Amino acid sequence: MIHAVAGQGAAGAGWLPRLGLAVVALVCLTLAGCASLPSFQPQPETHAMPVAAAARTQLARIARADEPETPGLSGFRLMAQGPTAFNARLALMRHAQNTIDAQYYVLNRDLTGLIFLRELRAAAARGVRVRLLVDGLYAPVSEDLYAALAVQPNFEVREFNPLPARAGPLPWRLMLSLHDLRHINRRMHNKLLVADNSLAITGGRNVADEYFMLSESSNFVDIDMLVSGQAVGELSATFDDYWNSAQVRPMAVLQPAPAPQDAARLLDAVFAPLPQSIAEPSVDVLGQPTVQAQLERGWLDQIWGDARVLADFPGKITLDDPEASFADSVTQRTVAQIQGARSEVFIVSPYFVPGPHGLALIQDAQRRGVQTVVMTNALNATDETLAYSGYSRYREPMLKSGVRLYELGANLITRDRRLGDFKMSSARLHAKVAVVDRRRMFIGSMNFDGRSAWLNTEVGLIVESTELAAQFRQLIDEFSPGTYELRLDPAKGVMSWVERDIDGAETVQYDEPGWSALHRFRDWLILQMVPEEML
Repeated sequence: MIHAVAGQGAAGAGWLPRLGLAVVALVCLTLAGCASLPSFQPQPETHAMPVAAAARTQLARIARADEPETPGLSGFRLMAQGPTAFNARLALMRHAQNTIDAQYYVLNRDLTGLIFLRELRAAAARGVRVRLLVDGLYAPVSEDLYAALAVQPNFEVREFNPLPARAGPLPWRLMLSLHDLRHINRRMHNKLLVADNSLAITGGRNVADEYFMLSESSNFVDIDMLVSGQAVGELSATFDDYWNSAQVRPMAVLQPAPAPQDAARLLDAVFAPLPQSIAEPSVDVLGQPTVQAQLERGWLDQIWGDARVLADFPGKITLDDPEASFADSVTQRTVAQIQGARSEVFIVSPYFVPGPHGLALIQDAQRRGVQTVVMTNALNATDETLAYSGYSRYREPMLKSGVRLYELGANLITRDRRLGDFKMSSARLHAKVAVVDRRRMFIGSMNFDGRSAWLNTEVGLIVESTELAAQFRQLIDEFSPGTYELRLDPAKGVMSWVERDIDGAETVQYDEPGWSALHRFRDWLILQMVPEEML
């Protein structure tokens, strides 16, 4: 539903283009020639734990405890609250006996990122093989830790598509890498954690405080999924594809390996002050006990259904032909599911840029009687105003065709504490979900924009389950009081933002929440230079 298909800052990957690539390039192109990457050297291939061996692990036994007799199904649990989702990751790592595979676009050097790395180290210390794969855009801020971890027994770290420039703050590294735009602008946006090839977590969340309700300024409203059964092996296979690809570099060729005793001292000093976990409710917004509690009792509450794993191949970032990038991509396969809708499509995406072709698909669906509902960020909630400006071009024609549009307000959803305690922070939507006909659901890392379609790699799942789709709609009911409904006012001939209080009373406003003449002019100017498919 994006340009044949349909951005991202730390939450996405459009940082450089949205600053105006052409302007920056003129300033620093002469500085860029000296930065280069080590040439690719094939590394020994490693693979996920064999299925037969995984079946004997404690996590596999727990995952199968309520498995239905129908073969080939997978189990699922939605996780909408940040603390629940983070502690679920810790629980899987602590119960792993043989292998942990972790793949993330962003793994910040903050509280949650450091706790996450500490648990990986602890697992490796007790004999669990750990493979950590991080995207190379933000990785250098933690490369001293990665290098220290990589010399620990059972622990290996690799970077996907590292920047040619290795030192200094991100803007400086970007400028010194401008001679190789592919290494800047094409990212591994995947998010995946697999323990013992038996349980996995995937969805929208990176590993950083703002994804788990711990940021003092702004926190993301997001959704993850705990997965068991058939789909886990397929997710592990996608990890292997990336881990063994020509697009990765082992940490040893990016950073000098420290002496083991020096590495241990560094890690001890960084990890020692950290808490064991973060506070979470004993029962989440869907009435489910914590994952840790369920693992301890030996039984997971799961919804079972048929699932297909979708994953872009690592070499997608090397393709310059848009048609080749889009063919069989996560976006293409998800859009195909949406086009098959018979009654309703519900899309949740923080960055939604349908493009002319996507708009035509939406309008055609409305004419066929398929109701399209879109939930995205309001201007005052988005972390990417340029992507929002690209989306705003399509609001009025979508509304005229009958599409229902909702925008999450930065300070609306924070009033309801059921999704978490925002304290004094604002809220931003980051979930990436689509539900077709209330029975087929996509969840993963993919945004409905051109960047996910053509530039970044993504991973996700399509699940056939009316029960899971109904549970997602229950979560949407939790989000709804925190959103504006957009309407066209026929009397005034303008767009309005409708806010509802808990009693259902409506407040209508005609000024766009968060609107700024200066920001709008800046975005308009940059959009004259940046193709829409890069939003």
